[in-house]
Amino acid sequence: MKPARYLAAGLVAVAIGVGAFLAFGGSAGGTAPNVSYTLLDGSKGSLDQMRGKVVLVNFWATSCDTCIHEMPQMVATHEKYRSKGFETLAVAMSYDPPAYVINYAETRKLPFGVVIDNTGSFAKSFGKVQLTPTSVLIDKRGRIVKTYVGEPDFVALHQLVEKLLAQA
Repeated sequence: MKPARYLAAGLVAVAIGVGAFLAFGGSAGGTAPNVSYTLLDGSKGSLDQMRGKVVLVNFWATSCDTCIHEMPQMVATHEKYRSKGFETLAVAMSYDPPAYVINYAETRKLPFGVVIDNTGSFAKSFGKVQLTPTSVLIDKRGRIVKTYVGEPDFVALHQLVEKLLAQA
């Protein structure tokens, strides 16, 4: 490969990274949208009902290898902090077959709420989330603290969750 091609490839990578940051990472500090949803068990809820808790919204798909790889750690994180005021909401993407989502959630006994975003409206309300996994951490006041595109560093995530849980 010629040096000019390396430069061009590098610039494309930087442009993609900046675009991803602006699309996903730039939302920190804003208020999370008040999205209403229906869980797999038929119960209804909204993000506003979770105010006062630290919430991790995880956009995922059964066809996403990274999503499946990180799910046991999502479960462990949920189990570790749920008694302290932490909630996890797993949002299956609109293209994910509902039967696959239901099967995965039931066979893995996911201990948190699972939503099938069949219209894509949940993902759109968070800035048109398209990449999976994408996880959004929301503080007790309903503000977006951090957005993770790809599998988070779970040690750093746990430190941030502990900090947020300690806040009034």
